[in-house]
Amino acid sequence: MKTKIYGIKNCNTMKKTFALFEEAGKPYEFVDYKKQKPDTALLGKFIDELGLEQVVNKRGTTFRKLDDETKSAAESKATAIPLLQEKSSMIKRPILVFEDGSMQAGLDEASIKSKI
Repeated sequence: MKTKIYGIKNCNTMKKTFALFEEAGKPYEFVDYKKQKPDTALLGKFIDELGLEQVVNKRGTTFRKLDDETKSAAESKATAIPLLQEKSSMIKRPILVFEDGSMQAGLDEASIKSKI
């Protein structure tokens, strides 16, 4: 099984992540949220494993532009999942599922290098 990298292709953080794998000569499978919307099961798995705070990108433009009522929907798993499906740019990038099944959200170069 190759590491799966979830995100949006044109994001600078994603480009840095791809570069780490390419420099290490490690193959990966990329899943672009813009081409393949994340389903409920996948988002639930991310949230269960990583926690809602790690999955929802509250520092990004998409989240900051939301009204307060919509932002509050990102506070619980049940209401966050439909919101993240609709606005996939709000999912922290990258989310990695490594060959051993472990997961990581965000670009932590040292952690990624230790797993690939």
